[in-house]
Amino acid sequence: MDKKKRIDRGTWKKELRLYVHVPFCVRKCYYCDFLSGPSNQEGIDTYFEALYKEINSYKNRGDDYRISSVFIGGGTPSCVDSGKIVRTLEELKNVFEFKKEAEITIEVNPGTVEMDSIADNKLLNYKKAGINRLSFGLQSTIDSELKLLGRIHTYAQFEDNYKLARNLGFNNINIDLMSALPGQNIKTWEEGLVKICKLEPEHISAYSLIIEEGTPFYEMYGPEGRMKDKLPSEEEEGEIYNLTREILLSAGYQRYEISNYAKQGYECSHNLAYWEVDNYLGLGLGAASLINNQRFHNTYKLEEYLDLILNNNTKLNSLDSTNTNLEYDPFNIRKDIEVLSKNQQMEEFMFLGLRKTKGISKETFYNKFGLSIYEIYGNVLNKLEKQGLITTDDKRIWLTDYGIDISNRVLADFLLD
Repeated sequence: MDKKKRIDRGTWKKELRLYVHVPFCVRKCYYCDFLSGPSNQEGIDTYFEALYKEINSYKNRGDDYRISSVFIGGGTPSCVDSGKIVRTLEELKNVFEFKKEAEITIEVNPGTVEMDSIADNKLLNYKKAGINRLSFGLQSTIDSELKLLGRIHTYAQFEDNYKLARNLGFNNINIDLMSALPGQNIKTWEEGLVKICKLEPEHISAYSLIIEEGTPFYEMYGPEGRMKDKLPSEEEEGEIYNLTREILLSAGYQRYEISNYAKQGYECSHNLAYWEVDNYLGLGLGAASLINNQRFHNTYKLEEYLDLILNNNTKLNSLDSTNTNLEYDPFNIRKDIEVLSKNQQMEEFMFLGLRKTKGISKETFYNKFGLSIYEIYGNVLNKLEKQGLITTDDKRIWLTDYGIDISNRVLADFLLD
C-alpha cells in the first residue's frame, strides 16, 4: 500500500528545473558580461558554504516537484575543485526528488580540466557524481581567435579533453561555437565547423558574437570603438549564418531552436524548459527563477549574498509551516520579484516558444489561458503568414526559415499593449 501511494503521488508531481550558478573563472573573457570573475580559494570555499546552505533551505519545500534537469553554469564551474561540484549534487539530491532520467549538465572550459591530476580527475568525478551531459565552451577551432576572445585554452586542449570525456563514457556532449568574430572569414568558419562535425558531438550551439556594453570588446568593437571595422559586415554575417545551417543539417543535425542543433533525441532538455516557460529555480549568486508565474533573481552582489545566508541564524528545520513552498525566501536574497500578468504570460509563451523550430501548440495556449490563440493574436498571425514569416497547421504555429532569419523583428509583434 505504501509503495502504491508513493507511485500515485509521483504521478501528480510537477517538473522543476534547477540552475546552479558558479560565478568563478580563471580570467574573464573579453566579450563576457556574465556575472563572474576570478577569486581565491578562500573566497570559493565561502561561496560554496553559502550555496549549500541555500540549497538546504528548500528541504521539505519542494515536495510537489521532481527534478527533470540540472544545469551547472557560470562563470566556469570546471575551474573549481570537482569536490565542490560533487557535493553540490549530493546536497541537491538530499533535498529534491530527481527523476531517474534527469538531464544533468555542467559547463566545461577546456583550459580548466586537468588531464594528469590523479587527485582531481574532474571529468571522471563528474561522471561518478551523476553528471550525464557536458557543455564544452570551445567557441573557436583557431588558436588565434581563441586568444583574441581572451580564452585560456587552445584547440588541442579541447580535443584532448573531448576525447577523454568520450573514453570515460560521456555520450551527450555539447560544443559551443561563436561566429561573427573580428577578422573572421567564411572559409575559416566553414573549415572549423566541418572539423567539429567530424568529432560527432550530440549537440552544437552556434551563436553570433554580441558586443555587450561594459566589456573590453565594447571599447574596441562597439559603436565608438577604434576597431569596429574589423567585425564582419551584416551581409557576411548572414552568409556565415546560412552556411552554418547548411553544414550542420547535411551532417545529420536537426535545428530545434534558432541557434541550437542536435542529433535526434539529444535536444537540451533544460533549455527547452526555458523556451516552453516551465518552472525553474535558480540557486547561487544572481541566479534567476520562474516559479508559478512569479519571476525573481538572487542578489547580484556577492558580499550581500554571503552575508544574508551565512549570517542568518534561521533554523531551516523549524520554518513557519505556512512558508513551505518554493516562493518563500528565508534569507531575503531575492530581488526584482514580479508576478507575471496574464498578458505577460501570453507574450512569453509566444516569443519564447517560437524560438523553437517546431513552434507552439494552439491547444497548449488554450489550456494555459482559456482563450483561442486567434482571439489574442489573430491579426498578427494573419499578417505574418501573408508575409511568409510563419506557417500554421491545425495544431501548431512555427516560424519559416525567413521568419527565423529576422526573428527579433517577428517576435516583437507578439508584445501586447
